[in-house]
Amino acid sequence: MTPAIRLLASRGIAHDVMRYEATPSDDEYGVAAARALGLPPDRVFKTLVATTDRGDYVVGLVPVDTRLDLKKLAPAVGAKKASMAEPSAVSRVTGYVLGGVSPLGQKKRLATIIDASARDLTRMHISGGRRGLEIALAPADLVALTDARFNEIALRD
Repeated sequence: MTPAIRLLASRGIAHDVMRYEATPSDDEYGVAAARALGLPPDRVFKTLVATTDRGDYVVGLVPVDTRLDLKKLAPAVGAKKASMAEPSAVSRVTGYVLGGVSPLGQKKRLATIIDASARDLTRMHISGGRRGLEIALAPADLVALTDARFNEIALRD
């Protein structure tokens, strides 16, 4: 049981845990998860960690078939600039490995922004805290657990 799943269980939050075969060669962990689970990619969200010009670490959740717009993320957390965090820092700050970072159960609660596309979903899918593990839950529950806000932060190609 990962910290993310323990948190959901301890709070009595309705959720489903889904498992899939994750391969070490997957570069696009989120896209691979959506494909393996037969889910539309716009309902599966990847957890990305960035750092701001103030030195804060922040989390952005965007659909797996999009990219994080750092220019929109920065003002959403009250910063002027943001850049992707170094991989070693991501593991150190969240307690999770890349490709398995969950917005839930992190070592330290980070400011979290969820792309606005999740607002109207009844359920969204996020990492369960390790590769090959996804959690389905209501976006409102994720917001309540992380003090997240919705904002348009996804870049669509």
